[in-house]
Amino acid sequence: MEISSRFSQTIYRLSQANQMPLVLPDSRWQPDLLIPFTCVLVAEMSNVTDLDYCDKLREFQLVQINGTWNRRRGSEHSDHQGHLSPAKIYESSTADGVCWTVVSPIVFTYRIIQCNNLLDADNDTLLFGHTGCCGELQNSSKPIKRFIVIDETVHALYGSRISEYLKARNVVYKMLPLPTTEENKSMELVTTILEEVHQFGIDRRSEPILAIGGGVCLDIVGLAASLYRRRTPYIRIPTTLLAYVDASVGAKNGVNFANCKNKLGSYIPPVAVFLDRSFLGTVPRRHIANGLAEMLKMALMKHKGLFELLESEGPRLLDSKFQTRDETDRTDQSPAASASSRIAIETMLEELAPNLWEDELDRLVDFGHLISPELEMKVLPALLHGEAVTIDMSLMVYVACERGLLTAALRDRVVRCMRALELPVWHAACSLELVREALGQRLKHSGGLVRMPLPTALGRAGTGAGERSHGDREGIVLGLPYSDR
Repeated sequence: MEISSRFSQTIYRLSQANQMPLVLPDSRWQPDLLIPFTCVLVAEMSNVTDLDYCDKLREFQLVQINGTWNRRRGSEHSDHQGHLSPAKIYESSTADGVCWTVVSPIVFTYRIIQCNNLLDADNDTLLFGHTGCCGELQNSSKPIKRFIVIDETVHALYGSRISEYLKARNVVYKMLPLPTTEENKSMELVTTILEEVHQFGIDRRSEPILAIGGGVCLDIVGLAASLYRRRTPYIRIPTTLLAYVDASVGAKNGVNFANCKNKLGSYIPPVAVFLDRSFLGTVPRRHIANGLAEMLKMALMKHKGLFELLESEGPRLLDSKFQTRDETDRTDQSPAASASSRIAIETMLEELAPNLWEDELDRLVDFGHLISPELEMKVLPALLHGEAVTIDMSLMVYVACERGLLTAALRDRVVRCMRALELPVWHAACSLELVREALGQRLKHSGGLVRMPLPTALGRAGTGAGERSHGDREGIVLGLPYSDR
């Protein structure tokens, strides 16, 4: 019997026996339903011909009684006895032995807190904002310890204020300034951090590592924390606009490797993110524009109102650096800054939260990230991340126009907005050869598909989920058919 035929028959029998749909379930949302299909795949890989194979699948729940976990068949467990875990173990037998499949849901909870005057001595957020047990922690007799990794430029600007805050709160601390630039984003800095953390000594359950700096700093510290004792909590405190609206709010971290951007990394979110716009007041104008690029990405993909806000208020946001007009007045005097940053973060979280581990590869947040990683690394340090993303976006806007998704008028309007935000729309290094290489990498790591999100209107986009011909996509970008590659 052919494997495909055997597979189809088994799927049918499973669907009948378990009252399951014939369509394969979405593994992100219904992991339990995927188990019988895992069983089928094991059977196929083992060349099992007996279609009764999966009828032997047994499901066990896990119950903790008196500190010991034990597996129980579903019918054996009493709701009134022991602690029931959401995890399950499925067991089946083959001619070669036993197969166990573990389904263990993992839930991460992290807080993103906008706050003012984070470094004021009477502000508890820096020390206790990551937990809801502030009173308990503040009243504890145990001394507070914090290990802080800070970008060296940020340290020159804010190091003394941070030290004053920590001393005023009687915190035992170690502050480690590092040159966290894209050129230095490597495992060498990660091991430097780990060595210092090890020497300082922290309780990985109650003493989170603090990362203070731009996106590179947050990425490096996140990876170090995910490695130290397999997972140590950490807190992100972004000091650049790009980190504020983009790098700080997701789960990813990483470093560059083999001349590839973020080739090494993990999906471990921070326990908390503290957002204080006052840090942006000392950021160079070019870096404000750099962050506006990621905000523009979300505007084009999801929010027409945000695009119109950036279009009308972008130059003033550049001038003001997202600050209030009156430093002595704590009320928000910059509604455009508050509204635009909030929308950018909310739209980003809408896309990231259901897909934190990127199980779903069709992602709107990948707009502007098709060729930009290759371009950014090739010309490093000539282009900032947001600048490379904008060049990518401008190319894709033209692609969308060529495909009839955008009118020429909308295309030109978007490009004018990019220029008004003082962002580049092209670079000499963005050659046909680089585009080919970038698309080849995307095909290799995205299930054989380019998966190219494109704007279909202002604030609307598609990922091509219903059009899966990567050859057509590549031909549109390169201006030649896929077969000519």
